[in-house]
Amino acid sequence: MTASVHVAHDDHVAIITFARPPHNHADLALIEGIGAAFTAADVDPAVRAIVLQSDGRVFCAGADLARDNPVADPQPEGTRNPFYVAAARLYAVTKPVVAAIQGSAVGAGLGLALAADFRIASPEARFVANFVQLGLHPGFGISAVLERVVGRQRAALMLLTGRRIKAEQAEAWGLVDQIVAQGKLRPAALALAQEIAAAAPLAVQSTRATIRGDLSGLVQRQTDHELAEQAWLQRTQDFAEGVRAVNERRPGRYIGA
Repeated sequence: MTASVHVAHDDHVAIITFARPPHNHADLALIEGIGAAFTAADVDPAVRAIVLQSDGRVFCAGADLARDNPVADPQPEGTRNPFYVAAARLYAVTKPVVAAIQGSAVGAGLGLALAADFRIASPEARFVANFVQLGLHPGFGISAVLERVVGRQRAALMLLTGRRIKAEQAEAWGLVDQIVAQGKLRPAALALAQEIAAAAPLAVQSTRATIRGDLSGLVQRQTDHELAEQAWLQRTQDFAEGVRAVNERRPGRYIGA
């Protein structure tokens, strides 16, 4: 399905809503579209904060590796993968981002959620870094960013098991900042963004830049490393089995080759 990104404004808040039904799979067009909306909000002096949300039951199911794998093709020497260029662009925004997570955030969808400064979730939200269950190295900068949010041990647990983390546990770990009922999710995300936007904007952006440090550069460097690891792993039998297993909804039968 074609991806769409819609932008609305509520006073000093830009509300970015994306959709790629039925599961909001992340492809290049979607991430580039969100990035373009981020950039437009960033250069708009009237915008002081951003809300990121999606339509449907799933926040973002990650990349569809079986049908539309955005990291499958090898890149020419000296060039970067466009999908990860687009991913890193999300971290270059200078204004705070609040994500409203109404359902599963899987793989690259988790990466998209991590690009936000704050995550408001409904009880139905789930957070999954299932790369190893696909026979693949994590991508989208997750291998660098996740531990900054939940700590190294918890990040290792998620990344080495592919475990599905429910909203309540995510809140306890700091991956989610607030849990609200599904029907109140978007208003709650907007309320937080409006609270941020009510503060002095230059001071907010300066403080945020100090807190985040070189996060944008870190993601650029990390996605280069992630892609290199993904490239050789995608040539393994375990990766082919992992993709089949996920699509057939069964445990993978891996052989280490």
